Parts: sequence; C-alpha cells; structure tokens
Amino acid sequence: MAIGERIHFFRIMRGMTQKYLGMLVGFPERSADVRLAQYETGSRKPKADLTAALAQALDVAPQALDIPDIDSYIGLMHTLFALEDIYGLTVSESDEDICLKVNKDKGRDAAELLKMFHAWKEQADKLSAEEISKEEYDQWRYNYPKFDTTQHWAKVPSKELSDALVEQFKDKFKI
Repeated sequence: MAIGERIHFFRIMRGMTQKYLGMLVGFPERSADVRLAQYETGSRKPKADLTAALAQALDVAPQALDIPDIDSYIGLMHTLFALEDIYGLTVSESDEDICLKVNKDKGRDAAELLKMFHAWKEQADKLSAEEISKEEYDQWRYNYPKFDTTQHWAKVPSKELSDALVEQFKDKFKI
C-alpha cells in the first residue's frame, strides 16, 4: 500500500477532512485540501518532515504511513499492521505458537489473499513431505505467481491501454 493510500486510510479512520488535516500540518486554508489530495492520490510524495507531521496529526508512527522497510523489525510490523487493515490479517495463539490468519469475510481482497496463502501452504507441505526439493520450493516462491497452478492469473493491461479502452467506450456506456 502506497503512502498516499495510508494517509487516506488513517485520515478517514480519524474522521478528518482533507482540508482539516492539511491545515493541521501547516498548509494554507485555501489550498489545504488540494495539497493533501495530491499526496493521497500519489501525484506528490511527502518528504520526511511532512510525513512526520502527518503522522503526528494522525496520531500514528511515521512508519505506519511510509512504505515499510521490511528489513527492519519495526518496518515489518507496520507491514503486518497494513495487512491487518487491508486484508483482515489477524494474530492469534495456538499451542503456544503465534499464528497469522486471514479473515476471508473482510472482503474480496482478503479472500484472494487467503487463496494465495493456501497455494503457499500447499507448496510448503510438499516440501515438508519431501515431494519437492528446497530448490523447487524456492523456485516457486521467488517466481510467484508464475508457477502457481492453483489459480488462474491474468496480466493487468497497461494504464495507457486501459485509458484508451475507456475513451473508446465512454460514449457507449455514458462514462
């Protein structure tokens, strides 16, 4: 999830308007909503000082807004927290082990993630049962979803193609 999407998520969660949050971080009233919209849509990326100010105004850690660095424990935790927000990932305990679960009732994205986790578990089980080698398992993981046979994947068209198709059909569908 990009930083703009995280800003939007926390702003809505806090019940703030773009204008209000923009003014909290110091933008002039007349342009506060426009400026914040630019960050939320990704047309602009906030520098570190603005990210810190947004985080403070939203009462979250700056790492909760920024694209997490999964090479650090804190960044990894914020990645997991984002997965909780988006996909309904939950943490629980079973036989003194910590388990992560996906709540498929969270929505379509959660259900899709759950399917992917099942595909991953299938390969991990094959590795445990020595049906595949570690090299085959790694090949599957590092090339995912190329070798995933549990789902049908389609390439998403480019933005240019998508825009061209919308343009061609907008009169027909009154877009």
